Amino acid sequence: MSYFKIKGVIPPMITPFNEEGKVDYDKHIKNMERWNEYDLAGYLVLGSNSETAYLNEEEKLKLVELTVKHKKEGKIVLAGTGLESTQATIDLTNKVADFGADAALILTPSYYSGKMNDEALINYFTEVADNVKIPVMIYNVTKFTHINISPYAVGVLSKHPNIIGMKDSSGSIPQLVDFKRVIEESKFNLLVGTASAWYPALTIGIKGSIMALANCSPKECIEVQEYFEEGNWEKSREIYERMFPVNKAVTATFGIAGLKYACDLLGFEGGLVRKPLLPLKGDEKAKVKEILVNAGVF
Repeated sequence: MSYFKIKGVIPPMITPFNEEGKVDYDKHIKNMERWNEYDLAGYLVLGSNSETAYLNEEEKLKLVELTVKHKKEGKIVLAGTGLESTQATIDLTNKVADFGADAALILTPSYYSGKMNDEALINYFTEVADNVKIPVMIYNVTKFTHINISPYAVGVLSKHPNIIGMKDSSGSIPQLVDFKRVIEESKFNLLVGTASAWYPALTIGIKGSIMALANCSPKECIEVQEYFEEGNWEKSREIYERMFPVNKAVTATFGIAGLKYACDLLGFEGGLVRKPLLPLKGDEKAKVKEILVNAGVF
């Protein structure tokens, strides 16, 4: 499989649901059209912020199909295909490949967390990478899986010709540095997975990101990198710090429901969350709006 470089900002796209709990594909298309207005590196469909754990296979494949169809020309499409078993992950990855996904972002399996040591994770990602049609990326998101892949395992896996990168959503800059030490950067994309670490990650040479904040505030996420690369570090840091409370609100404090409400307020189609997730209460909505106002984005 061929390696390609990922540079810039990618939103892990939300999935809008209607009042009946069904995927609102029309709203997904509208979001695609709006995101296409920005200079994003591409799109991640079926990520954590897509509520992918609540989607069935038919819904997943339809979202991939629509994302590929409506993407801006020249932009990449990543698809989250990690499942608990090796074979199920291979099967889903090959299906999204047939629908045009450029690469698969694969979650670390975690149900039997006590057994997911270096050997198990290396075997898992290696076998998947050996048997799929598109390149593979590792997805390390300790918040949800409670699995934190080791630098040793990443170093081994980074040498596989079909494993082209990793999204690290731990938020740990020291860990990013450890990962950087064990990879060859010209052959492996190390991406930061949260806006809370975006500016610090740029200072250590990280070039790409996949972060929830880019759903509702793609302009600001892009500008942090643009100003940094121009050498205007003060402006880059100012935007990063100004958006920090927004990112906290739409990730840690209010979660996906908060992210979707922020999207609604900022001109995107948030839609509803899928049960058992609960929508925001009135006071929570007021707080999200206040945070957006204070950040100067609403």
